[in-house]
Amino acid sequence: MLVLLPPSEGKAAPEAGVPVELAGLSLPGLAGARGKVLAALVELCAGDEDRAAEVLGLSQGLRGEVAKNAGLLTAGARPAGEVYTGVLFDNLGLAKLDDRAYARAERSLLVFSGLWGAVRIGDRIPPYRCSVGVKLPPLGALGPYWRRELDGVLPEVADGLVLDLRSSAYAAAWKPAGEVAARTVTVRVLHEREVGGVLKRSVVSHFNKATKGRLVRDLLAEGLEPASPGELVDALGQLGHRVEVSARGTERKPWQLDVVVAEVH
Repeated sequence: MLVLLPPSEGKAAPEAGVPVELAGLSLPGLAGARGKVLAALVELCAGDEDRAAEVLGLSQGLRGEVAKNAGLLTAGARPAGEVYTGVLFDNLGLAKLDDRAYARAERSLLVFSGLWGAVRIGDRIPPYRCSVGVKLPPLGALGPYWRRELDGVLPEVADGLVLDLRSSAYAAAWKPAGEVAARTVTVRVLHEREVGGVLKRSVVSHFNKATKGRLVRDLLAEGLEPASPGELVDALGQLGHRVEVSARGTERKPWQLDVVVAEVH
């Protein structure tokens, strides 16, 4: 099983240590592309701060991220699973997994990134600020940039069930196609509640990240590695999640599962 995750906007604080080694990251076919984005980001942020902040879409309160980006080549790196924070990763709780569950996480989780393209949680990277929606000079929009690169790399590692939990911006950076799409599953979180004696459902926005983090945590903690969309539905049901198939996959589009929750938290 391969689980595709979005990154978090916030990152853990940098620490002293060995800088990132591009040659040591997973998916070595992306090394050249990563080097170009890294060099362009550092050059941008080492120059005019106002321009860099505008390009990166940073508010006044986040101006300090420009200086951090300028120092990426020498900043201390740490496992990506420790760098990414936020609602999804808090509920995923990597630090609380036992050794076997963490090993499964290292094999199966792939975090998408505007800077790195995609990394595994054991890859050592420094904290950074660069979303996939950025138009980074001279490379241009990072979404299309990474789509070209990832199309040549990811089909080789997506050899089983693909559970795609990315946000729309990062989902655009790589779209499974053909037989990979037919075994890819996306998840929508629906909040069901009673209104005037009638059950109504609405799509959960912010808190869908928490639910998705818990889904992955439960699969990892219980050692469940479903090999097909049908097995995933059964596995999540066994774990106590209420899951419904809203669309079956084809070679043009993935499966869609609805996870129905009664409480939003």
